[in-house]
Amino acid sequence: MNIRSYLDEWSRDIADLFYASVHAIDPAVYTQEQKDAWAPAPVDYDRWSARLAEKQPFVALMEGRVAGFIELDPDGHIDCLYTHPDYQGRGVASSLYEYLLAEAKQAGITRLYVEASLVARPFFEHRGFAVIKENRVHRNGVALVNFSMQKQLGLIPEASST
Repeated sequence: MNIRSYLDEWSRDIADLFYASVHAIDPAVYTQEQKDAWAPAPVDYDRWSARLAEKQPFVALMEGRVAGFIELDPDGHIDCLYTHPDYQGRGVASSLYEYLLAEAKQAGITRLYVEASLVARPFFEHRGFAVIKENRVHRNGVALVNFSMQKQLGLIPEASST
């Protein structure tokens, strides 16, 4: 696995990955109606291209394909973390998170926060995030549940110059 900074040529693959990832969620967790509201068809590639150009996600590549992506805003907000269904269970999300964590610490970010889906909540809890509150968000007129979560980071001490 190779993690790299975003390149424009990956925008369509990332948009398709997002769609596939959402629609692969077990219908016992999110209904088909909820998944359609969260990731509607057809995919709006122009909107995704503009979003990704602004967000500049970190991208995991495996076997020459985009396997996952994660977004870190300058204030510590993790906006997206998705893994393609073909690569789930292979450490993609964990590797992306570890990469993001190192980048956040290097940037002096002291707090990470996320709105985690029902599926993502255990992932973030396992990494020390605490639930602040449960949210009901509306997408295309359909209610979805997610969780505001946060984690405080310790700063890397600067080496003393002697």
